[in-house]
Parts: sequence; structure tokens; C-alpha cells
Amino acid sequence: MRNENTVVKRIERAARSGKTTRCLGIGDDAALWTPTKGYETILTCDWFLEGTHFLRDKHPAGVVGWKCLARAVSDIAAMGGEPACFLLSLAVPSSLTGNWLDELLRGLRRASRTFHCELAGGDTTQWDRVLISITVIGEARKGRAVLRSGARPGDILFVSGTLGEAEFGLRQLRKQRGFARARIVAERKHLYPEPRLALGKWLATKRLATAMMDLSDGLSTDLPRLCMASSVGARIYASSLPVCPLAKAQESTTLALHGGDDYELLFAVSPSKLRRLPASFRGVRLTRIGEVTQEKKLVLVENGSAHPLPSGGWDPFREG
Repeated sequence: MRNENTVVKRIERAARSGKTTRCLGIGDDAALWTPTKGYETILTCDWFLEGTHFLRDKHPAGVVGWKCLARAVSDIAAMGGEPACFLLSLAVPSSLTGNWLDELLRGLRRASRTFHCELAGGDTTQWDRVLISITVIGEARKGRAVLRSGARPGDILFVSGTLGEAEFGLRQLRKQRGFARARIVAERKHLYPEPRLALGKWLATKRLATAMMDLSDGLSTDLPRLCMASSVGARIYASSLPVCPLAKAQESTTLALHGGDDYELLFAVSPSKLRRLPASFRGVRLTRIGEVTQEKKLVLVENGSAHPLPSGGWDPFREG
């Protein structure tokens, strides 16, 4: 007979690592966490909802498992930290507590091992759609975490990787019949995002980034958040954006500005430290896209003219 205990046992079996960690997790009412001496704890949480963030008839359960953790871990990367463990809150229909759940847990376990982030506990319930909430505990050396609020006028803005690629991949996947399969790099980036943990930690350790965040909702939506936190503005050059090479010229710029789901890092660097920043880090390109300004406006320079940068990225509360 299937009940909540059997579902929890499934999750527990899938999550077993056999390692001794600093987190006493599944098996008690709550987890016990032992922080590392000299480090600060980073906490973040993220929703992953059927119909909003994934489609059950399009995204395989293993993809859902990988991506729900990768998205949350990206917030740890954005502060220059390292993930340690996570809590899983899961609501699923009773009909999905068999093979579908097992596949989801396999994807989640692969992500957990890749990101060195262990399942510490959570909660389960039954619902008519899949609702997933992930809470991640991470760490950064005391005083080294990079915030959004440190950018200063004159700082240079950079992004990692390619922008708009995940959105382009999603558009291609929608054309496929049945479950999505990663045939090209852009499709894989949408299905299996890779948070820039090593880069974020390196930028924080070397004290190169004055401000940083991850790009989950699109540059045009996320950049204003960094600028608001730092009480600054920004000037972005369309011709400098690292666009998706598979998209057409105009489409590629639109995707780079407004496409979400990339989980690349946006960061500011003081001009005095530019010479210490490489063109790429472990094969990930680092591209200069603009500068921080004192005037609190967001400006896009495109085809020789400057105009306000519209916010066209993801916003769950935007009407229409």
C-alpha cells in the first residue's frame, strides 16, 4: 500500500551517499547543521513548478530532478560560495509516486553528487500538480561573499558564457514531439544548466568582483536588481553581448537581453583590477558588456544610438 512513509523511504534510499558529513539529515524531525569555522552560512530557496518552470509532457522527470537543484545552487554561486546541503519540499500526484518519482530522484541525485550538495531533509505531500521547493545551505569565507550592493560608478560589467542560449534551446525543444532531447548545446543548456560555482568562488576568493548575481530571469530583468541594490545605473553595449551563435542576428540580441534560464554570472569589476581578469575561466568565456554609471538609468547602446533598456525578461507577476 502506497502512503507518505513509502514515498519518504523512496527519497531516503535515493539520497543515501554513505558519506559522513556535517549535516545530520533524513530520519529526524529536522536536520542539524554544523557550520565551518571562519565561514558564513548562505541560505537560499527556489520554486520549480509544473506548468510554469517545466512541462510534464515535455520535460523528462530526470531533467526536472537535475534542474530544480541546479537553479537553487546557482544562487550560491552568485555569492561566491559553495553549496553544502539542501532541503526538498515536494508535492506530487499519487499517480507519480512510482517510476516518475524514481526518475526524478535519479536526476536529483546526479545533481547532488555533481554539486557536492547533500539532501538533508524536507517535506512531502500529495497534490494534483508537481510543486518543488528547494532550500540550499551554502558557505563562503567570512567577509568574502559577493553581494549585489557593491558596484560603484566606473566599474566594468562582465557576464560569463553565452546569453540567450537556454531560451533558444527551449524554443527548439518545443518543436520536438514527445519528451525533450538535448540534440544541440542550447537545448542541453535549457535542460541541464550548470551553475558557475567554480567561477563564483574564484572571483570571490581573488576579490575581483565588487558585485555579482546570477542571470536567471534575463539580463534586462536581473541587471536592474543589481543596479538598484548598488544605487547606480548601467550602460550596456548590444554589440558586445555574447549571443547565441545559432540564432539569427536580431533574434540573438533579443534573446541575450531578455532570455531567461541561462544561470550565467553577471558581475562588476573595478578598472584597477581588469588586468587580473582572464578572457576565460576554465573554458567559460568572460565578456565585457558595459559599465556602471553614476546616473541611475539603464541605457542600451545599439546601432550607434542610446535608449532606455526595457525590462523584457521573466516576471511571474507581469500582466499579459
